[in-house]
Amino acid sequence: MTDHTAEQEAWAAALHAHGRRVTKQRLAVLAAVQHHPHSPAEGILAAAREELPELTAQSVYVVLSDLTDLQMLRRFEPPHSPALYETRVGDNHHHAVCISCGRVEDVDCAVGHAPCLTPHWNDDSKPMTIQIADVLYQGICQDCQSKQQLPVQPSVTKK
Repeated sequence: MTDHTAEQEAWAAALHAHGRRVTKQRLAVLAAVQHHPHSPAEGILAAAREELPELTAQSVYVVLSDLTDLQMLRRFEPPHSPALYETRVGDNHHHAVCISCGRVEDVDCAVGHAPCLTPHWNDDSKPMTIQIADVLYQGICQDCQSKQQLPVQPSVTKK
């Protein structure tokens, strides 16, 4: 059994478990998101059309919304970016976004001292038990750092 077949069987079982029919549109969208994680809807449409050329944009948006509601897909919205989708769900991982090129990387849960993960409740708040913390790291990836050129310092000449 190939990985693609195993993926499709797992997705089919999950769709059935949620009371959904297994359709070629749903499978094409799931495959596109799996193979192109952190993609916007337009990117998912383009990737899914490689397998299913007649797929419409409307179908992709409907499927993305439905699969996100079912928690088979995760949707997240980095600043200054359209919503992005991935199949990695249910593990409370985070994301790092390069502010220069927009590349997104998965980041497993924070380690070490993480003060922002323990909320400080105001006196007028009604505290709650935190189940999930959604952290977005923003920085400059190594590729962009290596391409940046620092300004050349003018040489000082002595007279």
